[in-house]
Amino acid sequence: MRINPIVYILSAICLLISCQTAKLSKAEEKQRIGEYYEAAAIYRKVYTKTSPSERFLRGYIAFRMAECNRLVNNTPRAISGYINASRYQYADSTVNFWLGFMQHKQGVYAEAVKYYKAYLESDPSNLRAQNGIKGAELALQWRKTPTRYQVTKMEKMNSRRSEFAPMLYGADYDQLYFASSRTKDKEAKVNAITGQVNNNFFLVKQNESGNWLAPEEIEDGVNTEFDEGTPSFTSDGNTMYYTYCSEDPEGPRTSEIYVSTRSNAQWGKGTRATIVKDSVTALGHPAVSPDGQYIYFVSDVVGGYGGKDIFRARRIGADFGPMENLGPWINTPGDELFPYVRDSVTLYFASDGHPGMGGLDLFKATLDSAGGWQVENMRYPINSPADDFGITFAGKREKGFFSSNRNDLRGSDHLYSFELPLVTVVIEGIVSDIDEYPVEEATVRIVGRDGLNEKVQVKRDGSYRVELARDVSYVMMAGARGFLNQYFELKTSPEEKSETYIVDFFLSPVYTPVVVENIFYAFDSATLRPESKEALDELIKMLNDNPNVTIEMGAHTDRMGTDTYNESLAQRRAQSVVDYLIAGGIAPERLEAKGYGESVPKTINKKMAGEWDFLHEGDVLTEDFILALTPEQQEVADQINRRTEFKVLRTNYNLY
Repeated sequence: MRINPIVYILSAICLLISCQTAKLSKAEEKQRIGEYYEAAAIYRKVYTKTSPSERFLRGYIAFRMAECNRLVNNTPRAISGYINASRYQYADSTVNFWLGFMQHKQGVYAEAVKYYKAYLESDPSNLRAQNGIKGAELALQWRKTPTRYQVTKMEKMNSRRSEFAPMLYGADYDQLYFASSRTKDKEAKVNAITGQVNNNFFLVKQNESGNWLAPEEIEDGVNTEFDEGTPSFTSDGNTMYYTYCSEDPEGPRTSEIYVSTRSNAQWGKGTRATIVKDSVTALGHPAVSPDGQYIYFVSDVVGGYGGKDIFRARRIGADFGPMENLGPWINTPGDELFPYVRDSVTLYFASDGHPGMGGLDLFKATLDSAGGWQVENMRYPINSPADDFGITFAGKREKGFFSSNRNDLRGSDHLYSFELPLVTVVIEGIVSDIDEYPVEEATVRIVGRDGLNEKVQVKRDGSYRVELARDVSYVMMAGARGFLNQYFELKTSPEEKSETYIVDFFLSPVYTPVVVENIFYAFDSATLRPESKEALDELIKMLNDNPNVTIEMGAHTDRMGTDTYNESLAQRRAQSVVDYLIAGGIAPERLEAKGYGESVPKTINKKMAGEWDFLHEGDVLTEDFILALTPEQQEVADQINRRTEFKVLRTNYNLY
């Protein structure tokens, strides 16, 4: 026979009421008014004194204890409580969901997926569980492929207590406000909600060197004996909105948005911002838009999308227009918290309802032309399996601070800095002549598909440097008076990383013969050897880069053999080079072949003199000069004389 579940639950409640002790009632009351830390401690004592035979009662207490521990960020104890509730078959299907959520927050993704799937068996359409599975699967990918953000724990700003919700302040973003439960008072009262001392505002400043100093507690009237946090400032720096939470021993704790004004370099005592008329609706985490027209905030008012939602209201002087929910693009059945408005179309916030790495993740939302929000997870290492929230940026720069309880066994929040290093793509090099001496008057022109058209004068050492963009094709040309132009094509990498491309140019003079290195012939023959191809192809490129130039290809031999034979061999070799160039597409009328034989011995230049200590600049390698050298030196000199050169004949081909 099937038992009506409502009858079963009512019967169980009656049984539970009959079994309650005074301590259990006290724990329930503490939980009702939001004093989760104290409630969890009482539940724990009651649980240990409850017999395992009272299975329903033990499961009930374990579940309530888990809920309180979850709400004060004691994840290990929350997991233990949910597991015990499940072990005692507590009749609440959300046990599996919260076990998945807690394991997700621990970064134990396989276990998280298992529990999420178990929960979906009872509620197949549940969006939070579906997004939980997506987030757990994506988290593994994100850890393998982190973003370029660099994240650093701010040890100098942090304490053994909790720090959260940083907010940069000042025209130069050289001041940082944040909330912290740190205190010098060893007898300070512990908050029954969180188990920590109430939060106050602290301020840390940069010195002239740009280093952050030690934080100091604000002594202004804005700090009270109660809880203050999540500050946000108007653009003029004279008004601060923040979250304020007093204590009420009789009813639930309700957070409110307060406002303080700055006068004589001090913040005045805060007063309640009248965004809503009643004092029952919970509001918090205010964020003023840069233009001052709107205040964004968080509330769990009835009619939202579940959990806490982000709203906004127009500022009208000291008053506010109606609350406006940001809609399902931003808000989910989970919690959306800590909004930060960067500009008119960019909103950052924390959420545990969108697919994420665990706990609260930071998200960036961009307003599109249709009025909808495109939401993207900020991924690892900004996000982690723990809670990551409360971000602030230093203006338009991709750097700032956020808070996170990652790697803290007590679940305390701390401050972290983040920065996205600039991606710089640079091309640099030297413009030299063929002897590798800088061409001081050279220029480098760069034209890119991205619209870049820049002409750069090289420095005295021939160097140049130009910043480029990623994934763009460029054409470069180096030139100087009295030299042939040289071109180079470059396609920068699409990867989002800094790169430096080195491109050196070696310009050929117009009025001086140029030796073409690495052209080789078969012994005593005009047949070009295969290893000559690279040098010859470079020659073809040079001629294509300078289409108005005609050249003479001259071949020279050493002193061995008769003049007639050497001249004939040289002529055939020069013609072999010309034939190769013609086959490579160069017009025949731009080329002349000339065999010089041994008639034009090489004159030693500065570079050659530096390579061989027995030669000096200006030496002419005639037969008489060579015969005065040692046999080894003679071989070097003969090799220098055996060369293939080109010289420019005209620079106006096809111009008229």
